[in-house]
Amino acid sequence: MIIRAVPRISSILESDPDDLERALAGRGLWLDIGAATLRVRSSSSAFVAQLQAVYGQMPFVDNSNWADVHVELKPPAGLRRWIRPQVVLQCDGRELFDPFPADSPLPLFEWGCNWMIAHRLNDLLLLHAGALERDGLALLLPATPGSGKSTLTAALSQRGWRLLSDEFGAFDPQTGEFRALLKPIALKNESIEVIRAFAPDAIIGPRFPKTRKGTVAHLAASADTVARRHEAARPGAVVLPRWQAGSSTRWEPLDGHMLFAALAFNAFNYTVLGADGFRAAVHLVRQCPAWQLVYSDLDDAIAILHSAWPEVVERQRLGQQ
Repeated sequence: MIIRAVPRISSILESDPDDLERALAGRGLWLDIGAATLRVRSSSSAFVAQLQAVYGQMPFVDNSNWADVHVELKPPAGLRRWIRPQVVLQCDGRELFDPFPADSPLPLFEWGCNWMIAHRLNDLLLLHAGALERDGLALLLPATPGSGKSTLTAALSQRGWRLLSDEFGAFDPQTGEFRALLKPIALKNESIEVIRAFAPDAIIGPRFPKTRKGTVAHLAASADTVARRHEAARPGAVVLPRWQAGSSTRWEPLDGHMLFAALAFNAFNYTVLGADGFRAAVHLVRQCPAWQLVYSDLDDAIAILHSAWPEVVERQRLGQQ
């Protein structure tokens, strides 16, 4: 019997930049991020290196039958192609966002894809939250912008927690599990250097100054996290983080009414899902213990989370019996 080895699919990081550029200019690249697939085409000269920097562990797939989101990065028509060059993002042939400088296609791609995901994946309850997995259980970090959510999510992803998403707590009402929407973590302003100091080996892409959110850089997912992006996680616990300069760490239980309001308020598509969204939020309130975490010291905040987690695991284990 002749046994033929299945050829290994190269990662984006391992691929020749010329091959990536040809694929992007042709049918595109398909980025399987777990619960969704993105198809991207591009004629941006800057995009290849930026893609390799933060999506490097994703497989190089240049031919597939399905994508949930289709986008294209290209120069705008007219003089902007030559004078102070810009890049635009088209979604299904429509330009829905303002142009970015030509050397900054990655943050435009990230924000545009996040917007499209939030409006497309209505089979899931999409909570605006960091989401990580440990012991088969999901830790959800819902928060408004400026709360330190991304910084804490990034730090936990460097301390033994598997990243599911920085932007979406993607809860599947049909299975009762959280699914990954694995994209780079967007770090902003001071958080970039905080995470560089906290995790010197972390892979952080180029800095983009003067965006509408200030300076932005993206933390890449690890190879193991990418390999496990189709592993779901049962609900574990919810923590509402709030970074406060100079504050001591405060860890306070959150009652069900406060938790429900936090989940519903931080959901992209709660009203779209109607009764299904309500039932999903109620299920999470009943299933998950919840706390408010106020912090200024990352190590202290993570130590508290680690010390609380065995109790969460035991509670969920007993709930399964």
